[in-house]
Amino acid sequence: MTRILIPSGALGLGYDAEALARGVAAKPDLIAIDGGSTDSGPSYLGRGVSKYSRAGTKAEWKGLIAARAEAGCPLVIGTAGTCGADSTVEWLYEITVEALAELGLSARIAVLKSEQPKERVADALKEGRVTPLPHAPEISADLIRSTTHIVALAGAEQIAEALETGADIVIAGRTTDTAIIAALPLMRGDHAGAAWHAAKIGECGALCATNPQSGVIQIDIDGEGFTVTPLADGAHCTPHTVSAHMLYENSDPFILYEPGGHLDVTAARYAAIDDTSVRVTGSVWVPSERYTVKLEGARVAGYQTLLLATVRDRRYVENIRAWVDDIASRHAQRVANRMGLGPEDYACELRIIGVEATLGPLETRREAPAEAGVMGIITAPTQERANEIGKLLNPFLLHHPLTREEEQPTFAFPFSPAEIDRGAIYEFCLNHVMELDDPMDAFSLEVRDA
Repeated sequence: MTRILIPSGALGLGYDAEALARGVAAKPDLIAIDGGSTDSGPSYLGRGVSKYSRAGTKAEWKGLIAARAEAGCPLVIGTAGTCGADSTVEWLYEITVEALAELGLSARIAVLKSEQPKERVADALKEGRVTPLPHAPEISADLIRSTTHIVALAGAEQIAEALETGADIVIAGRTTDTAIIAALPLMRGDHAGAAWHAAKIGECGALCATNPQSGVIQIDIDGEGFTVTPLADGAHCTPHTVSAHMLYENSDPFILYEPGGHLDVTAARYAAIDDTSVRVTGSVWVPSERYTVKLEGARVAGYQTLLLATVRDRRYVENIRAWVDDIASRHAQRVANRMGLGPEDYACELRIIGVEATLGPLETRREAPAEAGVMGIITAPTQERANEIGKLLNPFLLHHPLTREEEQPTFAFPFSPAEIDRGAIYEFCLNHVMELDDPMDAFSLEVRDA
């Protein structure tokens, strides 16, 4: 039997210190936590930086390093620094060294990197070893070379290699959320279907419990199935909360694809052991003939300038859509006349904040607001062009009248200057898998003593 302690769904979200202490006292075989994902968009991978603050990350990671030392088991993090690029792996390594020094501890650290050289991926594409997933964009060697960062998602095999070094701490680049949990029970010969299913259920901490924000859970995997137990006060797992997590971020509630095969939970059975823990059996792991890893890549998609104006005049608020539509039309004409640019050269979106800002035309609630904000989002190939187009929009947002018959109005800019340059924006441009002859072919592993 293998006991995995999962403090939280991601490092940076916080965890219940008392629940973590209970988990440490229960003598886990491994502490596993995810470092991030693509949830927050392509910019973090595009820039190779973390979404979470350094101070917040250090405080939480330092607590887990101390917990690891007390428990006497390995501590593993996957997708270090939100995106798992080499730069964020090194970022977390530096934080680890600082935390160890402050705690007066030493540790053997396995550093697993997932970033891909562009030419490696371009060569694999040429050799027919890169294939698209459903709805993937068309790619070429030139597109691959235009990326700023490409990562491959490591599976259980690569995490196992890191654990085999005898490391106290494993800092991994981009991994599947489940790999860091499934690796050790698979190494120890536990039921493969149970290991992968347990990893899926535990990937987001207590999200599989009645108190999702509580964080800490314990999963016990054995030769037949697994048991999941939330450790925070007032948190309970039920067959419903556990089984429902197969729906989370998964296109098929019964099948989960991983490097080297897929998990099938069609025959899984969920039983409440008591009012807190749930036992799961019947999960099946189906190995695949080819070993593939998913690729994620990001590249610069343009540069943006933002403007924001606030409107409180009741008549303008009541007619805000007509006002914005007229501004959009006149602004496009002015950009064409002054800069010689057409719609293929830039994009200008006028988003009404407070009125249909989230759902747009799908909004069903039509209550009249007291005020509205209008945000202009200019996207262009260069920052200079985006800013210039934004300056042409500025007078419209400040003074444009609803009709030609009325006096010129004045609205409010909350900032000066009104044009806010966002810099580069990024887009995901890979949704493909790459076939490997050996699971470690696309990954590097280094052991460091700190």
